[in-house]
Amino acid sequence: MTMLLAIDQGTTSTRAIVFDRHGNKHAVAQRELPQHFPQPGWVEHDAEQIWQDTVACVRDALTSAGLAADGVAAIGITNQRETTVVWDRATGTPIHRAIVWQDRRTSAFCQQHQDRGTWLNEKTGLLLDPYFSATKIAWILDAVPGARERAEKGELAFGTIDSWLLWKLTGGTVHATDATNACRTALFNLHTQDWDDELLAFFQVPRALMPQIRDSASDFGRTDPALFGAPIQIGGIAGDQQAATVGQACFSPGMIKSTYGTGCFMVLNTGDEIRLSKNRLLTTVAYRLGGKPTFALEGSIFVAGAAVQWLRDAVHLIKAAGDTEGLAKSIDDTQGVYLVPAFTGLGAPYWDPEARGAIFGLTRDTGIAHIVRAALESVCYQTRDLLMAMNNDAVAPTELRVDGGMVVNDWLTQAMADILQIPVVRPQTVETTALGAAFLAGLQAGVYQSLDEISALWQEERQFAPAMPAQRADTLYAGWQDAVARVRSANAT
Repeated sequence: MTMLLAIDQGTTSTRAIVFDRHGNKHAVAQRELPQHFPQPGWVEHDAEQIWQDTVACVRDALTSAGLAADGVAAIGITNQRETTVVWDRATGTPIHRAIVWQDRRTSAFCQQHQDRGTWLNEKTGLLLDPYFSATKIAWILDAVPGARERAEKGELAFGTIDSWLLWKLTGGTVHATDATNACRTALFNLHTQDWDDELLAFFQVPRALMPQIRDSASDFGRTDPALFGAPIQIGGIAGDQQAATVGQACFSPGMIKSTYGTGCFMVLNTGDEIRLSKNRLLTTVAYRLGGKPTFALEGSIFVAGAAVQWLRDAVHLIKAAGDTEGLAKSIDDTQGVYLVPAFTGLGAPYWDPEARGAIFGLTRDTGIAHIVRAALESVCYQTRDLLMAMNNDAVAPTELRVDGGMVVNDWLTQAMADILQIPVVRPQTVETTALGAAFLAGLQAGVYQSLDEISALWQEERQFAPAMPAQRADTLYAGWQDAVARVRSANAT
């Protein structure tokens, strides 16, 4: 049986999953990834640990599946996007911890240059925000002594996590990325499909740092034989949300999916049209195959599953993520309690990096269940924020395909259908991010001949229909909007 292996390197964990050609999962290995918070609003990862965990997970998954390296047709890589690594080309050693997509340390630069926002948006489809890689690269080059000079000499390399892993997996022989990751750096021109010299100059990022840009299904080289016993072809790379779009088979314009992991990310396929948003959504590459890009609108929420992690690890209101469903069910409503999880600012459609989280509506009757339920409901409200922006920019979707670890929670998925007032569809395989990476690798390896063949493999597991009256949903959402207004920063636009 033909097997594909996906490396899914996320914000809070690293995983390797073995799939067969039908999309069935045969083995999974996972390691949690610690977060580092050197200052308020700063978030970092140890890139070397990501690399070591990746190797360990691949080895464990192969062992669990009873596979040798030569039994894998190809590897696909999917990754947390925007997270920035700069390393020494000679030694393969990072010169600084990876700066994570959630990090807000470059807020002042972005605020100072908001007059360039329209220019940037027209080239990249993005906003001038600390979220994207460009300002993170510049910060590292300025913060590490001698780094800028070394970068200009070509001694250093930049990569998002996919590039970093590809470099290490191939023994330093391939420095490349794919268009879906490149388009999240704020250095990639959507129209030319290449790095843009004007953007590089504006952010003061030397071109010598940058990886080669390839299609999402492409020949990315082979793994170093010493790693897994034999070389394995690397055939697919896509940023996590674009990989989930492929895994959800959203291949036609108007199809929409939302993934719930650390953050929440909604992607609407717009076909071959670069559609710039009027509602502060992002225009992005959904995937690029055969040199032809398919575009999308995307809404990004910084905190979804991370709110549950906060309940567990920071305030100790729950012992495990699975506790949230029972607590939410134990009460009829939050009694007016709203939790706005703006721990690292607010993403789309607000884009307010200085906003901070808060809980509103507390009374003497408020208990743990109310706060936990409010945290879950915040995911639904933020999703409605994005859906309304999508409606205004493009089309009103008739259903939302959802995936990610959070949607195994039936209560949450039903609450989402209620708040959104459209059906929410959960697929048979909720590991769609990893599955999308495997599909892309399979396309390159010849396991699949077309996107239609992949689309035929997608299967619905359950559909959640709205059960709440629309007026009630609107009232609850109005309360959310009021709560968000209270946490917005004074300089928010």
